[in-house]
Amino acid sequence: MDGSRKISVSPRPCSGRRVLAKKRGIGGIDNKFVNSVNKLHRREICSKRHRAFTVTDAQDRFRNIRLQEEYDTHDPKGHCSMVLPFLRKRSKIIEIVAARDIVFALAQSGVCAAFNRETNQRICFLNVTPDEVIRSLFYNKNNDSLITVSAYASDNFSSLKCRSTRIEYIRRGKPDAGFALFESESLKWPGFVEFDDVNGKVLTYSAQDSIYKVFDLKNYTMLYSISDKNVQEIKISPGIMLLIFTKASSHVPLKILSIEDGTVLKSFNHLLHRNKKVRNFELTEVSRTEFMTPSAFIFLYENQLFLTFRNRTVAVWNFRGELVTSFEDHLLWHPDCNTNNIYITSDQDLIISYCKADSDDHLSEGIAGSINISNILTGKCLAKIKASNSFSSECSCSGNFSGCCNKSNKHMHSSRIRSTAAEALEDITALFYDEERNEIYTGNRHGLVHVWSN
Repeated sequence: MDGSRKISVSPRPCSGRRVLAKKRGIGGIDNKFVNSVNKLHRREICSKRHRAFTVTDAQDRFRNIRLQEEYDTHDPKGHCSMVLPFLRKRSKIIEIVAARDIVFALAQSGVCAAFNRETNQRICFLNVTPDEVIRSLFYNKNNDSLITVSAYASDNFSSLKCRSTRIEYIRRGKPDAGFALFESESLKWPGFVEFDDVNGKVLTYSAQDSIYKVFDLKNYTMLYSISDKNVQEIKISPGIMLLIFTKASSHVPLKILSIEDGTVLKSFNHLLHRNKKVRNFELTEVSRTEFMTPSAFIFLYENQLFLTFRNRTVAVWNFRGELVTSFEDHLLWHPDCNTNNIYITSDQDLIISYCKADSDDHLSEGIAGSINISNILTGKCLAKIKASNSFSSECSCSGNFSGCCNKSNKHMHSSRIRSTAAEALEDITALFYDEERNEIYTGNRHGLVHVWSN
């Protein structure tokens, strides 16, 4: 329900990360969709009305964007001599985070590399021990640090360990200068740690003693704990937490707490009806033919709207169950919406997604997709990065905002770019938009990261 991320431990070191987002509805969603929802929600969604842009401004921002750099996260020798064998294997990028002038890319193997956008060199690997498998990343803008959530072979990858490292130390190539977080917590399955950027809080769940704890994201001090064993789940929204208790015969007990100090603001029961999935103080029923159950959705609290995903399509709905926006030319590449290929800007005005390319783009049809930038409130496609069928010697990125894909473009970047734009747009597995630098970073199944910039 907000801009938070939940990372749960998995006993398998190389299995897909189960990152649960808090913007799900109270009824929840299937686990196979939570990765994409996490991607949507982790984007520091906040209120910045003074940064609102017109459609023309947004088009101008992406008008001349093209492939500029390429980074490789793979090191066949490993980042140290004793590294685990599977960490030496090339694997796809599953998460990208940018902080100031550093780009962090996490591979499915558990290797995380940091790259400097000023020098375009790899700074270091974030894995500080040979057996560390990094599961997820979180940039803490409160103290300009990167939090890594990892599992280790030394304990059979059975628990999560968190570490905070200042960006300045990483920039100096000292990833081991960080310090451990939440050492008192037993984050074993089904325990988790959740970072709530909107409220500036961290929620942990220790399965060993069934205790939830809330920490301050600024200094990591514990604020309060919740030890009721009947709590089945906690959902976070701006300023509040919703506690969902064990289901009774005809209702589910709920409590709304202040996120700041844990004070109970309201207690009530959610009545269970066979044909009514959602009920609150004002019940709104929507025809099944008008509103098909989405596979995943996100609550855009800034605009009091819902962004829904179903069968590769995206739509926006209001609380009355009315369709507000249907997106033009925005067919998602992945049918199950379970990858990190979507970004929502902090103003909640734009959605950037990896989509199916145009049917008339013969160069990329069936192979490469496109990066589409659309207005959330109007559904209008403002810009698109796709493989161009023009092989001119000059980089001409105009018209439909195509990326430059000619081979000669490599030589303009000191041969750092080995891929054409068409190749870079094949099988994108992670996407991130740096709003400060106006750059899009994409990762693919080969462990490569591509920079798209003006």
